[in-house]
Amino acid sequence: MPDKGRRPTEQGMSMADALVLALPRVEFLPPGRVTDDTSILTLRSLVFEPLCTWQDGRVRPGLLGAWRHEDEGRSWIFAIRRRATYHDDRPVTAEEVAETIRAHLQGLDMFGMPWAYARYLQGARITAEGPGLLSISTPEPVADLPEILSEFYHMRPGTDGGATLGTGPYRVMRHVPGASAVLEAVEPDRTPRRIGIVAEPDADLRYRMVADGSVDAATHLERMTDPRSHAGGLAWGAAANAMSVMFYLDCRRGLFSHDAARRAVNLAVDGQAIVDEVFHGMGLPAATAVSPFHLGFRQARVSPVAQDLDAAKRLLDEAGGGSELLLRTPLRMPEKAPDISAMVAQQLSRVGIRARVEEEHDRPDYARQVGRGKIGDMAIFDSTPASTYRVLSDKVSSLVKGPWWQGYDDAAFERMFAAAGRTMDDAERAAAYGRCLRRLQENPPWLYLFHPVETFAARPGMPPMALDHRGILRIV
Repeated sequence: MPDKGRRPTEQGMSMADALVLALPRVEFLPPGRVTDDTSILTLRSLVFEPLCTWQDGRVRPGLLGAWRHEDEGRSWIFAIRRRATYHDDRPVTAEEVAETIRAHLQGLDMFGMPWAYARYLQGARITAEGPGLLSISTPEPVADLPEILSEFYHMRPGTDGGATLGTGPYRVMRHVPGASAVLEAVEPDRTPRRIGIVAEPDADLRYRMVADGSVDAATHLERMTDPRSHAGGLAWGAAANAMSVMFYLDCRRGLFSHDAARRAVNLAVDGQAIVDEVFHGMGLPAATAVSPFHLGFRQARVSPVAQDLDAAKRLLDEAGGGSELLLRTPLRMPEKAPDISAMVAQQLSRVGIRARVEEEHDRPDYARQVGRGKIGDMAIFDSTPASTYRVLSDKVSSLVKGPWWQGYDDAAFERMFAAAGRTMDDAERAAAYGRCLRRLQENPPWLYLFHPVETFAARPGMPPMALDHRGILRIV
């Protein structure tokens, strides 16, 4: 644990233009490692650039400053941002960016399971066409390619061997793995000029650190014992996260092979009540397979399903009723998973469903079990991709049968999903995904619950800060 009494910018640095942050983790992952850990993404956003930038379902330039497609989306040309240089002043080359993409195609997730990126770009030719141009050609159209690339950050090893050299607004001056980092702005007129970051996994301690002035700001304070405790004089910020907390339903066999039963549990469980009781109101009830910040959600024109116990009972009768269900849960990830699971079991009892809760203590193995379809009748999980295409491909489509597919099969949805994947116009593709998402409310593959809200606090007089909907703290 870092020394709370010593701010990480003190040695040889002026405090007047420095900002000190407390995050749950301070870690530079190796090239090719994708993560949804928002403290690591906050650090990455300061030091590195994503190839493309995701912003609430839309994709903007990143290190790749412009692109165009040909052959109905089978061929793409990307231009690297002009004058893009690493923090050691060496220009970025197209071959290095190509290597970043190739590394991600071979990457593993935090549980040691292969990412699906290689499947999205199966058979792709990734070619450096010159110092600043990159081409990607695929056998089939990939309309969502820029959104997929928005999850890839470009980096290379520094002199210490760690992946700390990037092209982002701040360079790494010092780094103690797992404990702290000191960053300095590349442009001399940027505010703040320096950023110190300390790792503190305990949310209550992070809160006390910002309250007593040990640090200037702290994130993930929604994880405090009482997140409603707000010290006077601090500036607070909050944002709903694009993550979905949900239950996979076993659509292959048993009760949830019936679409009526899947609709019934979504009518029986009150997501807002779970948010209010377990998370002090800090969450948004879910309406479909993605968040309000995903591509196509606005066009879907859906709202969270209102609890209706009588309608749920009628649908369960239509599905043949239900014997005791096995509900599986880890101890963490999602946050407070056992509490959520217990409350879902209690709510299901109101419509005559008996649910037995089984806890799994090994979280990595739990993920692997879910990937093998070992979910009991239902298993709590979270869905983190910011790409609508990725969520539907990896988790829903019966034609793809991706790593998290649990037997859902809906021919109407598959036609809509295939059409969306071939639609190259951005506005038309959003409308096409909207039709997919509306269908997934009508015939749900999961029990939809909520999207968590994350918070931070800052001392007065700090530069303006805000959380985006991926949970990244932005200094604006």
